[in-house]
Amino acid sequence: MANAYSSNGPADRSYVKKAMKTPMLEAEHELELARRWREEEDERALHELTRAYLRLVIAMASKFRHYGLPMPDLVSEGNVGLMMAAARFEPDRKVRFSTYASWWIRSSIQDFVLRNWSIVRTGTTSSQKSLFFNLRRLRARIDDTGDGVMTKENRTWIAEHLGVPERDVENMASRLSASDRSLNAPMAVDGDGEWQDLLPDAAPIPEQQVMESRDSTRRKEWIANALKALNPRETHIIMQRRLCEDSVTLETLGHELGISKERVRQIEHQALGKLRRALERIMGDPDESGLLPGT
Repeated sequence: MANAYSSNGPADRSYVKKAMKTPMLEAEHELELARRWREEEDERALHELTRAYLRLVIAMASKFRHYGLPMPDLVSEGNVGLMMAAARFEPDRKVRFSTYASWWIRSSIQDFVLRNWSIVRTGTTSSQKSLFFNLRRLRARIDDTGDGVMTKENRTWIAEHLGVPERDVENMASRLSASDRSLNAPMAVDGDGEWQDLLPDAAPIPEQQVMESRDSTRRKEWIANALKALNPRETHIIMQRRLCEDSVTLETLGHELGISKERVRQIEHQALGKLRRALERIMGDPDESGLLPGT
C-alpha cells in the first residue's frame, strides 16, 4: 500500500480527509475481504480492507505526537503495522479486523518511537516499554507533573502500579525530562567552543604509538632469538602452549607427539627454564620486562 502521507501540509490534510471519507466496513463484508486476501491473495480485497482502517492508523498516530516525532513518520509506521495485521489476520477467529489491527498498529508506532525518540536507547523489555509510555500519564494522575526529582512516595506508587523496580522509574523519569544535546552545539552563546571539545581523546599520542610499536618489535626479536636455544620439540610445545591465543592442552600435545601428558609438562618446564636463561643473556630480567610466558 503506497504511503500518500507526506510532510507537506496540504498533502497531510488531503490524506487525512480522504482517509476519513473512506466508508466503514460492515462485519460480513470485512470478513469476505479478509478471506479473499488470505485464501486467494486478492490484492484488491487487501487494498479495500486496509483503506477502510487508515483512519484507525491516523487516530492511533495522533496519540503519540507529544513525543516530538513527525506525524507523517508515525502514520507511516502505523501503516506498516496495519499491513502486518492484514498478513496475519485469521478471519475464522470471529474477531473484528479493527480490533486485531489496533494492537499491531500501536506496537509498530511504539517501536518506532522507542527507536527514534532519543539517540540513547530507552528500553527494550516489555516492562521498560510500559514504563516509557505510561510514566507521564501516571505522574499526571497523582499530580506530579514537574521535571524535578520524584518523591519516594510517588516513585513507589508508580513502581508498584507497573510492576517495575523503583530505580527504573527514577531513571526513566530522568531520561524523559532531559533532551539530547548536539555535540556540535556551542557551550556559550557568544563563544567558539563546542561541547565535543570537552570529550577526552582515548587514542594514544603519536609519540606513544611509535614507542609502543618499537618496543613490540624489539620484544618479538628477543623472544625469537631466545627460542633458538630450544630444540624443535621444545619449540613446538612452547609455541602451542604459551605463544598461541588458544593454548593447546597437555593431553592434545601428548597424542600429537606420541608421549604422555606428564612428559609434555616436563618438557615444557625444561623449555621455560632454557628460555629464561636465554632471555637473561640477551636483555636482563625477563620477568620485569614481561617477556617470559607465564608459568
